[in-house]
Amino acid sequence: SMGKLAQQGNGELLARYEVVIEEGVMTQYKRLAEGEEPSGKGKVWYAYKEIAPDSGWFNDQAYLDTLSPKAVQRFIEETHEPYYRTVGDEFGKTVPAIFTDEPQFAHKQTLGFAEEEKACILPYTDDFCESYREQYGEEFLDSLPEVFWELPEGKVSVARYHFHDHVCQRFTEAFADTLGKWCEEHGIMLTGHMMAEATLSSQTRALGEAMRSYRSFQQPGIDMLCDHREYSTAKQTQSAVHQYGWKGMTSELYGVTNWDYDFRGHKLQGDWQAALGVTLRVHHLSWTRMAGEAKRDYPASIFYQSPWYKEYPYIEDHFARVNTAMTSGKPDVKIGVIHPIESMWLAWGPQEQTAAAKDQLEEQFTQTIEWLLLGQLDFDFIAESLLPELNKGQEGTQFQVGEMAYDVVLVPGCVTLRRSTLERLAAFQAAGGKVIFMGAPAKYVDAVATDEVKELAAKCQSIRFSRTELLAAMEEVRQVEIHTADGRLAERYLYQMRAEDDGKWLFIAQGLTEPNKDVPTTEKLTIRLKGEYAVEEYNTLTGEHYPLATKMEDGYTTIKHEMSDHDSLLLRLNPAAPVTVECVEKAEYIKVQKPYGKMPVTLSEPNVVLLDMAEASLDGEEWAEKEEVLRVDNILRMRLGYPLKVEAFAQPWTRKKVPAEHTLALRYTVDSAVEVEDALLAIETPEDCTISWNGEEIDNTPVGWYTDESIKTVKLGKIRRGENVLVVEMPYKVETNVEWCYILGDFGVKVEGDHATVTEPVRSLYFGDWVNQGLPFYGGNVTYHMEVTGNGKECQLQVSKYRNPLLKVAVDGQDVGPLVFAPYKISLGELDGTHQVDITAFGNRVNSFGAVHLCDENVTWFGPMAWRSENEAWSYEYQLKRTGILSAPISYLKK
Repeated sequence: SMGKLAQQGNGELLARYEVVIEEGVMTQYKRLAEGEEPSGKGKVWYAYKEIAPDSGWFNDQAYLDTLSPKAVQRFIEETHEPYYRTVGDEFGKTVPAIFTDEPQFAHKQTLGFAEEEKACILPYTDDFCESYREQYGEEFLDSLPEVFWELPEGKVSVARYHFHDHVCQRFTEAFADTLGKWCEEHGIMLTGHMMAEATLSSQTRALGEAMRSYRSFQQPGIDMLCDHREYSTAKQTQSAVHQYGWKGMTSELYGVTNWDYDFRGHKLQGDWQAALGVTLRVHHLSWTRMAGEAKRDYPASIFYQSPWYKEYPYIEDHFARVNTAMTSGKPDVKIGVIHPIESMWLAWGPQEQTAAAKDQLEEQFTQTIEWLLLGQLDFDFIAESLLPELNKGQEGTQFQVGEMAYDVVLVPGCVTLRRSTLERLAAFQAAGGKVIFMGAPAKYVDAVATDEVKELAAKCQSIRFSRTELLAAMEEVRQVEIHTADGRLAERYLYQMRAEDDGKWLFIAQGLTEPNKDVPTTEKLTIRLKGEYAVEEYNTLTGEHYPLATKMEDGYTTIKHEMSDHDSLLLRLNPAAPVTVECVEKAEYIKVQKPYGKMPVTLSEPNVVLLDMAEASLDGEEWAEKEEVLRVDNILRMRLGYPLKVEAFAQPWTRKKVPAEHTLALRYTVDSAVEVEDALLAIETPEDCTISWNGEEIDNTPVGWYTDESIKTVKLGKIRRGENVLVVEMPYKVETNVEWCYILGDFGVKVEGDHATVTEPVRSLYFGDWVNQGLPFYGGNVTYHMEVTGNGKECQLQVSKYRNPLLKVAVDGQDVGPLVFAPYKISLGELDGTHQVDITAFGNRVNSFGAVHLCDENVTWFGPMAWRSENEAWSYEYQLKRTGILSAPISYLKK
């Protein structure tokens, strides 16, 4: 760390500097010799070598020194070797890969303002100076201030460039190379994903550059949180997979999407990633248990806790079919793009001086990716650091990078290039290859000012940083072109093409989320392909495949296709004469849209009232004012000096088991407008608690469980009309989980603000939000029983506005399938007369286990702190999500 602070007891002084800052730039600096007094012209800064502190993220221990091969080797001895001893005979068989999650180094920090005085941390290891000297013949500590401050007159620091490059090299060699080599030697693949892969800044901060590490992953991967669309993350990884000829690509997907993320989201998020190379889906996540803090560890669980999990093959079979095609043959990509990460290193200075330059690089990086991908111009990134080792030495009109050969190379606004890259580009251009410079050519080579790139650019095609000019420049290598009905180039689709000896696979996916969940749209597309093919559509939801009508002229094949909001399209392109396909006349339908009134319904599990507000008493003290129980827990933890329940909390198994020193009692009141027999209480570890209901102690022996096996049910007995009182007394210590509990039974619940009242049982519902119809906290399924009258011909049902993971439809008790995706229509078959149609709306746990007190509707990060929001983001009034079929179904009868 570098700072104007005295030693904090966790560091060894490495060097002192006198630094002169004038008008935001460093005009002078000097490393002071031992005992040397500063001149007084500038401020004195101290560089300390510090050991990373312990953290709750790592079970109250410190993170690994990922720049040290010795430390990583020890990590392998502690982690990988025991696996090998235990299940090593299944390596490469039952156990094909080992996953690494978010390897990183200590995140690089920058100053906000050049004149401010604060400590800044950089990654470092014991022999860093030695390896730096070996690589550059320079003393790292002599020029350390250049990493932090800008030089006068916009001068670029070679020392800064060397630092970022060397940290990345040390990290790649120590971590990825060491692990990858071990995995190769032990017949298992290294997979997983790096930390913070998405932006140039995030990579610089945590990795140096993501792509360099992929050289040692036999199956590199990505992570996609909060349903973000990180084309950068996926494309960087896919490019390395292509160039190294790896067999597949992993994604840890669906993380941090919350309980109410539905099947539409699962398909859309999976589809765009499949188009960008993902072949192995590592679902985030399936919980073994929901006890304690685990239930807030980034839900939803794709397991038995979610009422829809047995329906998940509908999603997974689709991706099995897509990925069967996407792992066939070889990638067919014509465009290579020089990755601009190293230009970001030059701008890694104080924010006040460099934020604008960083922002411009980020903007250009994003634009390059989106203009190409959403303009249906697939490409691969070329990492400058990997190019020399991937060079097969073949120049010509194709630019060879490992297993790939590109027809055109784009250099997008890079500020600096490596000499090795410049030489390859020059040789490619001289051999007749096509190089395009977009934006200003780099002014630096290896961070040293030169006109060499400008001189090469003069011999190549140069375009402005413009989508229009970029798409025009790439027309001659275009393979796929998708137009909307009005003739415009579509701007929402991604594709992947695979070439086999006897034809090609083409997968087209939605790059963006649907414009409106409730009002479906269908685009009439014209898809034009370079080459003459007979085209078959492979329906990945049903497994059927059939020929499509095509038009061929001038070496191109054109098909017409309609795409609804959640559709993807898998095509088989067979080099052959076009197949004549009879156009089927579109049938006409009579629309029947009417109010249905109240529908009889069946619930799949007992209704539930949430108990999350209680009066608390520690060790027999007076009852405190009513408070939400997760907040009660942290109030007591602060008082007793226990660690708080926050985002990162050490896992319970890491703690020594000690007897509880305290007793906590929680008193809940439950109002009821009706009498209810045979109610149950769902509570964690009831056997450790003394429980009384309306003044009488109840048997704490579990008789079942609710949602998760660790949330046990005990017999509560009768809910009386009026006020009911529940008192739960438990031993209290660091490991104690103070959690919400639930009353289950055959009743309704009415919520007003922060108050819930038990009401008459729910036997029927209007189409509309079921939260305000007696099911505010209910997380199970609801089956609506309705009648549809047919005219003897095919009848379709449309349900276009719903808030459930999925719907499923049955006619006269016979399942006719799931209803999930736009245009939200399902065929009921040929119906004559009146038939019973049952629609099952599957539940989720968002209103029973979700962050029901979170006021901020813009939050996308549903981790532990979403349940512990504060100030304006907190509400005692329940903030419940609309659930159920919100608008009545529409029938379509064939004329």
